[in-house]
Amino acid sequence: MRLARRARATPSAYLPILNDAPATSGRTARRLSGFSSCPISSSSHLRHSPLSAPFLSSLSLSRTFATGAPPDSTPPTLEQSQAPNLINIDSTAATLKAGNNERALLPRETVTELDKYIIGQAEAKKAVAIALRNRWRRKQLPQDLAQEVIPKNILMIGPTGVGKTEIARRLAKLAQAPFIKVEATKFTEVGFHGRDVDMIIRDLADVAVHDATTRAREQEKERVKKGVEDRLLEILVGSDSAEAKKRFTEMLRRGELETREVEIEVPQNSAARTMPLTDPGALQEFFVSINDRFGGKKKRKMTIAECRPYLEEQESEKLLNKDAITKNAMEAVQSNGIVFIDEIDKICKTRDSYGADASSEGVQRDLLPLIEGTTISTKYGNIDTSKILFIASGAFHSCKPSDLLAELQGRLPIRVQLKPLTREDLYRILTETKFNQIEQARALLKTEGIDLTFTDAAIHEITRLTAEVNETVENIGARRLHTVLERILEEVSFESRAGLSVVIDVPDVKKRLGDMLVKTDLSRYVL
Repeated sequence: MRLARRARATPSAYLPILNDAPATSGRTARRLSGFSSCPISSSSHLRHSPLSAPFLSSLSLSRTFATGAPPDSTPPTLEQSQAPNLINIDSTAATLKAGNNERALLPRETVTELDKYIIGQAEAKKAVAIALRNRWRRKQLPQDLAQEVIPKNILMIGPTGVGKTEIARRLAKLAQAPFIKVEATKFTEVGFHGRDVDMIIRDLADVAVHDATTRAREQEKERVKKGVEDRLLEILVGSDSAEAKKRFTEMLRRGELETREVEIEVPQNSAARTMPLTDPGALQEFFVSINDRFGGKKKRKMTIAECRPYLEEQESEKLLNKDAITKNAMEAVQSNGIVFIDEIDKICKTRDSYGADASSEGVQRDLLPLIEGTTISTKYGNIDTSKILFIASGAFHSCKPSDLLAELQGRLPIRVQLKPLTREDLYRILTETKFNQIEQARALLKTEGIDLTFTDAAIHEITRLTAEVNETVENIGARRLHTVLERILEEVSFESRAGLSVVIDVPDVKKRLGDMLVKTDLSRYVL
């Protein structure tokens, strides 16, 4: 306090001393670091007095002496001077904000990226690319005008296996946005037994928090690794000499101690954390929180390799700021979230149907406020759904989009018709798309030393037979390629002989698909 009174009396005399003080002045650093918690630092007159800037500069310098970090170019605020984990909180928030910002791709660039994974369906790609760009445009508007701009939700109409789900999934990856895919048939009307549509937003919030936590942990990976190493050295060496620590550090990094047993504290009844409960939502969170609070910890003996995940989890908990993660994740859900509702035609009743159904029109009615914009209560807080992009899809074989409730049709203003895949489209799927099925099969067999090759004529024959089966039996689109390729590669995968070189040609395709083609021919005559 004597030093503080002198600083108030003659601040200009003490500033040169503070600025030129050596970093080894630990006693001065300890004295100055105590000012952040003294009554003077929290008084209102200090913030408005001419002494606040040099006084806060001295506080910043004292923290530099204590932590060994370089001094900041700008003085910290009083709130920052009192934060115990200032660096961790700021870095976590910056990481999350960077992860939540959509990439400012032009619509044409978005379509180009989607073309790497999806063949055809130019109209659907254009619609989702414009919807993504409109989000970025809305963020550039003044706040009062941006509140009035709502996303134009999309209804995709087309048979199964043509790329509806893949378009939405790839779009979410491009935008780095929270994304969830749900089946419309899994929900029931509010008041009936089953999941109500509000669970869609709650599940989306869980996905967003998980993704944000994963990004934050990836950002802090090196610090977590260093913390785990320090914890293991403390368990193995204790307070031995620096030479012993150095020797054990080298052994740890070389992996020579992975089988050594150590004793660490782990959460008790950790299996109860993942135990599924029949009643989802708040009840599950209640029991998990009770387990976390009263479960306690117990000591267990395990190898260093087995205890690493526990130590990494504990070190991550120390470094990450959960409040900042949750806050930014909720902002990402409200402004960037994408919900893909598949099989919406299965909750659609034709005009000839009568009677109420808790799984059809009741679900449609519940979806109306969700898509229009409402507030959903989650365990992380309230979420406004008015800026979430909803993409619904369905084949509409037995009904028409006009059979949906008129209000629901109005909330899905953009309609996109996806075309069935042709033989040429199937060939391009196997040859042009990134990580296509043939490339995946080659990579899988390469792990066992098997060299797999498909001739171009064989690929053409595969696509011809796939298109023929789709036309004669049931059109399941590109998913039929999985069945055909698995039938062709069944024997090769079963043998698994290292050094084997396999070339698939037209005769091989016909031979391995002969039984399937015979059954297909017979199915034409089955009544």
